[in-house]
Amino acid sequence: MNVSEIQPPKAREYRDFFTFFLTALLGASINFISQLLYREYLGVSFANSVLLGYLTATVLTFIPTKKYAFAAGKTGNTGREAIKFLGIALVALVVQVYVSKFTLEWVANPMFPGLPQWAREKGSHVVGMGMSFLANYFGHKLLTFRSTGVYDKIRSRNRND
Repeated sequence: MNVSEIQPPKAREYRDFFTFFLTALLGASINFISQLLYREYLGVSFANSVLLGYLTATVLTFIPTKKYAFAAGKTGNTGREAIKFLGIALVALVVQVYVSKFTLEWVANPMFPGLPQWAREKGSHVVGMGMSFLANYFGHKLLTFRSTGVYDKIRSRNRND
């Protein structure tokens, strides 16, 4: 018997969130560092460096996310999991790039003009990463919920009422 099978639903939910948080922390670290490298050493624009940093992190964190987050590693269908992962990652990518860019242009630059540009960019990038984390988390929760059969049981129950 698996530990997650005997844990109450709330405990499983906290464990899932914590596990997802740890894999996201790995991705965020890769994202943060690689964005700096793209921006500072390759001279890529802010928005493009955020995009490239996110893509780098996505590629490097697929296996840990599949293995540890939401028990996706147990499905045995890596192709399907990769498609779901990449679909959610695409949505989160758009969220991260646009929130980062919006935050830089509409919040950081006008409200903190005295800060160095790199500080405003990194702050904006962190805000974008936070919103991206939420998009990723809820996207995975929604697809996990739908693919476990719980969603179908609820739908069939509502049709019978």
